Amino acid sequence: MSVGIDKRPFDNYNAAVKIHFKPRTRLGKRSAWLLIALAVFMGVFRINVLLGQRGGDTFFSNPSLAIPILLAGISGIVAFITGLISMIREKERSISVYLALAIGLIVLTIALAQIVSPH
Repeated sequence: MSVGIDKRPFDNYNAAVKIHFKPRTRLGKRSAWLLIALAVFMGVFRINVLLGQRGGDTFFSNPSLAIPILLAGISGIVAFITGLISMIREKERSISVYLALAIGLIVLTIALAQIVSPH
């Protein structure tokens, strides 16, 4: 007769939540790639600013600054939307999708603030 701890309740507890860094679903992967695209476009924008590019009177007066920042904003918002859909519909639980949701929500908030109250 062996005396031991029954491990079955702990197996069910650990199986309930599995969080990974890399996403497992198609939409989760797309959300992570869009987050990387956002970082690349922000880098291109920053390099253009460091090279001496300056804005003008309107948003599109300097296309070398306007296009990367516009693409970065679109990438951030779409990363938020695809990450949210993958979490709700496909039960995606990865750190990169949580990161895409957080950063995408920040980008969406800033974009909406610019639309509602431009300066």
